[in-house]
Amino acid sequence: MTNGHLDIITRAASIFDRIIVAVTINPEKKPLFSIEDRVKMLKSVIKDLPTVSVEEFSGLLVHYAAKRGARVLIRGIRAVTDFDYEFQMALMNRRLEPDMETVFLVPAEAYTYLSSSLVKEVASLGGEIAGLVPRRIEGQLKQKLAEDENNIENS
Repeated sequence: MTNGHLDIITRAASIFDRIIVAVTINPEKKPLFSIEDRVKMLKSVIKDLPTVSVEEFSGLLVHYAAKRGARVLIRGIRAVTDFDYEFQMALMNRRLEPDMETVFLVPAEAYTYLSSSLVKEVASLGGEIAGLVPRRIEGQLKQKLAEDENNIENS
């Protein structure tokens, strides 16, 4: 989770009565943390947002959202390249669940370049990530990278 994600969640929480941050395993990404650890970390970061919850799911997000009674999917868009992908996804989601709407939110300008992949790369190469991720996440990310480095050196 980056500060860009937190920015979108906080903005959404000011608009909607209830927010579910749905976490799944994306086969195209290689997360450093297990899904259980990611859910736990997210819960610790959003604990001061009483209308926001974090849940793990599998399968299609649009089906999960419909099962949970949601009517809106919130997606963050940083740049035009995000919009192209998200627009296609929104149209597919509408085809699968015609009553589901997609709302696009733009993060604060300071986070428009920020991605979890970029943060992971910077951190793994020893770069400073303070201000890019919530403090609770920063320590855990640095610790995990150090553990992984030790495991590589000891194997």
